[in-house]
Amino acid sequence: MHADQVDITVADVACLVAEQFPRWRDLPVRPVTSHGTVNALFRLGDDVVLRFPLRPDPGATARASLEHEQDLARLIARHTRLLVPEPLAVGRPAAGYSGWWTAYGWIPGDTVEPGTGVDQLELARDLARFVGELQSMDTGGRTWQGRGRGGPLTRLAESVDGALADSAGLVDVRRVAEVWRQCLATGRHDTPDVWIHADLMPGNLLLREGRLAAVLDLGSAGIGDPAVDLMPAWNLLDDEGRRAYRSALRVDDLTWERGRGWAVAQAIMALPYYQHTNPVMADTARRTLAAAVA
Repeated sequence: MHADQVDITVADVACLVAEQFPRWRDLPVRPVTSHGTVNALFRLGDDVVLRFPLRPDPGATARASLEHEQDLARLIARHTRLLVPEPLAVGRPAAGYSGWWTAYGWIPGDTVEPGTGVDQLELARDLARFVGELQSMDTGGRTWQGRGRGGPLTRLAESVDGALADSAGLVDVRRVAEVWRQCLATGRHDTPDVWIHADLMPGNLLLREGRLAAVLDLGSAGIGDPAVDLMPAWNLLDDEGRRAYRSALRVDDLTWERGRGWAVAQAIMALPYYQHTNPVMADTARRTLAAAVA
């Protein structure tokens, strides 16, 4: 998917585990099929999942980022009823993989597949409850830190313009651009920043027996504009679920439009980039855009 990504094999993973975590050395290693764009996943025995960034980084900043993500997982787990990944360990760069990597507890379940008969109202309300629990966490007065999702939409304008140019023939570019301009016109939010997940894509949501049970991948979580976590209204939910999600979160008109802007920006940037290398991500982008411009 990325020109600079690396491939890591089961044998590489087994050697890294045996060297760094001997208590796990006898557990079988098997790759996990995933449509994610950041990590290669391997299941270790029945209870552990290993996450290897596709772009390995041996630097201290990369280590600190992964440790911060694990600290966030512990914090969020104390405030939400849904499961989030349980941090177990951080692996270090070594022969076979040149960057930092992580181990989490495996959470059984099935990722959400839009349009497969899931009760949209239950899904919308369960997800809104999770988002509400995040938003109720104390920020300590902190605000968006200037990187990642959560700041003003205007920061994305140049990237969105480039993606629109690259998407000619893939989507109704004129209509998407029109909606994007409408969303930009809402300006920056004037309410306090809150805790956000910032990557509520279908592949990061796990179901058990048809109900939402867990939210995965906290790598983008932080503090910022609450509109960011409205993206599932367009990337996941149908019309009925969308209305239920908005109602449960009590979203005003301006925040809703910014949320639509976040959904449009994520999707239009993903579509041309992943159209050949990640069909699932590209299809999600098309579905998101169709919902956002309807």
